Amino acid sequence: MTHSGELRSGKGSHDENFPVASRLIKRQYRPAILAFYEFVRVADDIADHPQLTSAQKIDRLDRLESSLLGTGGDEPEGLRLRTVLNERGLSPRHAQDLLSAFRQDATKLRYANWDELIDYCSRSAMPVGRFVLDVHGEARDTWPSSDALCAALQIINHIQDCAKDYSSLDRVYIPLDALSASGATVEALKDNRASAALRDCLRGLVTRTSTLLEESRGLEPKVGDTRLALEISVIQSLASRLLAILMVRDPLAERVHLTKAEALATAVNGGGRAILRRMLRTMTPAQRYQTP
Repeated sequence: MTHSGELRSGKGSHDENFPVASRLIKRQYRPAILAFYEFVRVADDIADHPQLTSAQKIDRLDRLESSLLGTGGDEPEGLRLRTVLNERGLSPRHAQDLLSAFRQDATKLRYANWDELIDYCSRSAMPVGRFVLDVHGEARDTWPSSDALCAALQIINHIQDCAKDYSSLDRVYIPLDALSASGATVEALKDNRASAALRDCLRGLVTRTSTLLEESRGLEPKVGDTRLALEISVIQSLASRLLAILMVRDPLAERVHLTKAEALATAVNGGGRAILRRMLRTMTPAQRYQTP
């Protein structure tokens, strides 16, 4: 049997909506984050592979986990991440949680409501943020706001890709009760343009996702590593901008994303505001209002 890496879609870290181990992250942390990303990327590609059956997907994900845990299997991404975790004294828990979500992707094609979607995000997205925080040695009281941010990023991606997920995988992350409440159906996702009912449904999801993003605002002040805090602020700014665009643009009619120029401007703005906030937090009231 071939290694699962040979099933890769070709998608890489620069194809993501949000930065992965960018240069804002300190050099000593980047290899661990990239090893984790490569593990997650190959698992995601297995779960989304159009030519594998559900049973074949689960079998390959099991092999990936065996490689990670050292109980068998020879998947390079699993072996590499296992080495990184052992070197840093980190648990494989977050990677295993993600594998649980990808196994679910192999068999579950519909989500009844928001709670089911968030349960999926608790394994498909939240472990990523928790891993990055653990690599940096951050306290676990950062997890709840990180979880909110990661769930928001995941749902943004679901909204962006709702038509593609349905057409290529018959997978629908848009909650069925939200579709029904707006008078829309799953079949509306195959149209070239979103109906008024579907647009209403998607705008409702954007609003709920914006609430998640707001719940994540407490993360950056709690993070001790300044460069990680800047990365978080950049990601929050990019997410906020994408949500604003998704509120007015149709993801069925066009690929809704930020251009390189838009992403750069948004990132610079987010990072700059984070620097200013951290500077102000270290200043006394007298220093803040001192006249030059």
